[in-house]
Amino acid sequence: MSIAEKGKELVQNVEEKVEHGLEVAKEALGNVARHLPLANFARHSSDTYDIEIDLPGVKKEDIELKIEDDYLTVNAVRQTKKEVKEDDYYLHESNFGLISRSFILPKDVDRENISAHFEDGRLYITLEKEESRKARNISIK
Repeated sequence: MSIAEKGKELVQNVEEKVEHGLEVAKEALGNVARHLPLANFARHSSDTYDIEIDLPGVKKEDIELKIEDDYLTVNAVRQTKKEVKEDDYYLHESNFGLISRSFILPKDVDRENISAHFEDGRLYITLEKEESRKARNISIK
């Protein structure tokens, strides 16, 4: 085999390895993306911040909220099952995954006055501002 043929074979081998690596990376990122919930963070009033997190397929009792330092972390466990029973076959698939999302809390949030409720696959979190930092009107004398 000539040097040119060996070089061509080496290039082809490297290209195949790169393509395989890209496929593996794409699959891994797809798995990660399925476990990152979508979230909206907004300030709807001058006194609160609101976070909405989509958690379809999650039960309320499988959600954990915790505050540590300046972070609010939402952890949840999603468990799904798909079962098909037919005359000629039976299919049973299950999926289990930990979902986690962290938010840096704004400096003016009252850490003791955070509330949350879960409805129709969506977690709603309300962060109240500290009383001294809430907007207020100032009278003119």
